[in-house]
Formats: sequence, C-alpha cells, structure tokens
Amino acid sequence: MDRNLKFILFSTPLGRCAIAWGANGIVRIQLPEATDAATVARLSAFAPMAAGTPPKEVRDAIARIRKHLQGKSQDLSSIRLDMATLTKSARRIYEAARLIPPGKTSTYGELAKKIGQPGAARAVGRAMATNPYAPVVPCHRVVASGGKMGGFSAHGGLETKARLLSIEGVIAAPSIPLSLPLYGGTGPLSL
Repeated sequence: MDRNLKFILFSTPLGRCAIAWGANGIVRIQLPEATDAATVARLSAFAPMAAGTPPKEVRDAIARIRKHLQGKSQDLSSIRLDMATLTKSARRIYEAARLIPPGKTSTYGELAKKIGQPGAARAVGRAMATNPYAPVVPCHRVVASGGKMGGFSAHGGLETKARLLSIEGVIAAPSIPLSLPLYGGTGPLSL
C-alpha cells in the first residue's frame, strides 16, 4: 500500500466530502459526515494520511463529482481508482457497480448475476456497505428486490441514498423526509 496518502475536503450540495489519493489513483472518497472532523476521521480510518494539494487528475475527479451531485449527470466510471488493497471479489463487485449508469438502478441479486455469482447477493450487499469510493462506485444505485431502497451506510443512511437517487432522477422526490443537515464547514483543506 502507498504510504504517502494525501487528502482534501471539498464542498458539494450534500455537504463537504473528502477524497484521498496516492501514487496509483484515488484510494478513498468519503461522503459528508456531521462535521469535517468526522468526515476526515472516517476517511482516514483505513490508513494514515496527511492533508495535501491534489494533482490535476484528482482535481478533475472532484470537479466531476461536484457537477454530478449538482444534478449535472456525469459519467464517473473513468475516474481512476486504486483498488490494490481490496479483495478480488470486492474489485469485481465495484467494477460491475460502476457500469450502472446515472438514473438507473440494479438489485443486489442482479449485480451478483452480472459478476457470475447469482447466489452472492449478500456479498454484494456487504461490499456496497463498505464501499470506499461513493459516489464514484455508485452503491446508492444498488437497491433491494421488490423496489425497496435497501440499506446505506453513509451519514444520514437512507435519507442520503434517497437524495443521491433524487439528484439522478431515479425518484421524483425522496420518499422519506430529508432532515439531513447540509454541512458547510470551512477550513484550510477546502476546495
């Protein structure tokens, strides 16, 4: 694993996200937590990292993520992710999830079939719950069978998932109240 990881916080309509990168691409993306400190803590729980100035490739990814979260649909599937620390199974699941286009959804079972493991819906669910690249790996587009939302491990849970799906036009308006506060903290690490 790259021991020289850097990160930065950046503002979006959902709040302040964080992104971490190393020599081989983006290693983590964190959707907003309740505070900047909580966002950074969750981002850096996997490995030590320091604040840094992002290279062009990461700045471009941030710009595309921002536009997407503003409702200006972006294809985020070409953003280079460093998946070297992940299991082969997790990589296959995340790569398949990246093929779900904005405005569309897939069930856990359908995604399991796409990776050639039709009985692995629970494994897909576990991978989505631990997705280190949301929204570039669009775990919010993976839903339960029967039209149910399923789970979502980001701050705000299903409210955040509904917001993401609403931004993409999957649902006209979130079916649950959106009480998640927008956190607009400022600090030296923002873009």
